[in-house]
Parts: sequence; C-alpha cells; structure tokens
Amino acid sequence: MLEIHGLDVHYDGVHALRGLSLTVAKGEIVALLGNNGAGKTTTLAAASGLVRPSAGKIVFDGKDITREKPHKITASGLVHVPEGRKIFSTLTVHENLQLGGYLIRDQAEIRRRIERVYELLPRLAERRGQHGGTLSGGEQQMLAIGRALVTGPSLLLLDEPSMGLAPLVVASVMELIAGINADGTSVLLVEQNATVALKIANRGYVIENGECVLDGPAAELREDARVVEAYLGGVRRNGGT
Repeated sequence: MLEIHGLDVHYDGVHALRGLSLTVAKGEIVALLGNNGAGKTTTLAAASGLVRPSAGKIVFDGKDITREKPHKITASGLVHVPEGRKIFSTLTVHENLQLGGYLIRDQAEIRRRIERVYELLPRLAERRGQHGGTLSGGEQQMLAIGRALVTGPSLLLLDEPSMGLAPLVVASVMELIAGINADGTSVLLVEQNATVALKIANRGYVIENGECVLDGPAAELREDARVVEAYLGGVRRNGGT
C-alpha cells in the first residue's frame, strides 16, 4: 500500500532523513518509533507531500507520489493527522468535521460520513455544537481523527496521538485507532509511547538520526533488548527486566 524507498530529506540545513525505507501493507498498523528529532514527523510530512525529498521514492497504491501535491495525495486516500491536533478552535465540532469533506462534492456523502463519525465517537455527537477550543485534550484528538475519517482515508498517518493525554484517555485513543483499523483503514502510527503503540501494531520501525535501525513484528520488538532499554523503560513486556 505505502512504499518508501531510500528517502532523503534536507531542510533548514538539517539532513533529516538518510536513506529511509519502510512499507505499510493493506490492513496493517505499523508503528514508527524513535526519540525527538529522529525523523518520525518528517517521514509523515514527506509521505503526505508537505516536505519534498531530496532523494528516494514514495509509492502509494502503486502510484509514485514523491512529487505529488498534498491535496492530491489526500484525495487519493492517504490522510495525515498532524502532531498537535490542529483543529479549528473557534469552529464547532460539527463545522470541524465538515471541513474534513472539503475535497468531496457530494454533500449527502459528507453528511453520511459525519454521522458515521458520530456513531463511532458519541462524545463528539454530544458536543457537536461546542467550539473545538473548549474540548478536553482527548476530545480534541478524537475530533482531529474524526475529521480525517470524513476525508475517507485508506491509509491514516497519525503523528503522536497520545501526546499530553492522561493514561486512561490514551487507552481510549488507542482503542479508537485499533477499531478504525479493524474497519479496514491501514495506519502508520508515529508514537513516543512505544508501550501502547506496540500493543496495537502489527509491525514497527525504529528510527535514529533519520535512519531506520531496527524493524520487525511488534511482538518481537517488545522483547528486543535495544527497544526495551531505549523505549520501554528497561522493562520487558513479560514483566522481566
């Protein structure tokens, strides 16, 4: 579904990605792990057309999108939910969701998709007339994901969806992501909370200094000594150290 081959990205004098390669197959959740500045956000930005690679190739659903414009990439089904949610705080929940349909001409289809989001996220339905800026952090994250669902993704790029959220809210967000995936949407998940990411992911990649240094099935990464030490607090998922 998504293939990234030998990607290099330079900006602001920084060599942000160095020959990075990864794949996301149809139906997968793939976790992208790494410390701040490792290149995770840049990877998503390159895939969604927000930054231009200096080398390499990005293929989505068999089409080369390396130089494609962001709105065309979104229209093809690759939808990016950026770090920080980026909802419109002065618009209502419903108005934010309507903006997710900006590429769709069929108004009836937009309404159908919004109603599906309300079914999936009844808390948003309860707050449909409330301004986005008055929502809790968790509700804003749900709204950002809901808006992306209105766009109609076949692949969802999620950048740090658990950032700044309480543990119980994080669990709800991860449950939502797993549910979206079960409904048929593939997911590339950038997440510093490796513990929760590897619980719902099928596979994972670890990035350091713009390079992929480790990849494999999520179950294996949870037990890998390097991942345990760097990202799981030195505690193996079976309870040992």
